[in-house]
Amino acid sequence: MTSGAKIFHGVALAGFFGLFFLLMLWHTQLAPSARFPVALVLLFTLTPLLLPMRGLLHGKPKSCGWAAFISLIYFSHGSVEAYANSAERLYAGLEVAFSLMLFFGAAFYLRLRKKSPDAG
Repeated sequence: MTSGAKIFHGVALAGFFGLFFLLMLWHTQLAPSARFPVALVLLFTLTPLLLPMRGLLHGKPKSCGWAAFISLIYFSHGSVEAYANSAERLYAGLEVAFSLMLFFGAAFYLRLRKKSPDAG
């Protein structure tokens, strides 16, 4: 794996864990939902992130691709939330930033990994 691929894998992991911890804090401590139970909100928001987690940690190409696709859900949610809810605009902006880090980090990691001679 080239050094560029390692850097982008690190960016993808930083985006992944930033998004994971942001969602945990957002829905439990910073602004918990008054209409839905916290456990239900966490179940729906964190489950998609947990599906490709193991493969993403190990740099598996399929898991990194799926993590990039899944990050688009969080990008969409963060964009709509930033527009619609001014009280939580900071959290939504962070969600957009972390989801973009995950998307571009995973996409460029796959692109550079594919070009490296030891990518078997």
